[in-house]
Amino acid sequence: QGWVFCGSVRAAVSPPGENPLSAMFTRFVEPGRLALITYGPYEGKMCTIVDIVDQKRVVVDGPEGVTGVKRHMMPIRRLSLTDLKAGIGKGAREKTLKKALEKDDTMKKWSETAWGKKLAAKAKRASMTDFERFKVMVARKRRAHQVKQVLKKSKK
Repeated sequence: QGWVFCGSVRAAVSPPGENPLSAMFTRFVEPGRLALITYGPYEGKMCTIVDIVDQKRVVVDGPEGVTGVKRHMMPIRRLSLTDLKAGIGKGAREKTLKKALEKDDTMKKWSETAWGKKLAAKAKRASMTDFERFKVMVARKRRAHQVKQVLKKSKK
């Protein structure tokens, strides 16, 4: 049983066995584990671990048609593991991976998690134009004013 650091989280390289420490960790570096890339050209994109090279490196795949990430090797430090896992074997082909992700609705489950929603909201805010940001500011001011009016009435 080996341990590696994945971002700021310590993760186990192999799936849990009879090791008592395995009860503490739930996100293992294993084939099929969905991960978020935190650094590099694919930063902010989702990928799936396909194979483990050694203690520090894994082979990841998007697949490219789904997430835009090509199959390549990368350090585990540049990944943030998620709770989601696709049912694939070690070194699975892109076609097999795509089928497994579709069968389990893994990407849909990811977009429904709090983490996924937060990243989607952040991306939406980043893509807003100046006028859209202005409209949001005006709407927030209007809502705050209406809330104050209701609270004033309820105090009297």
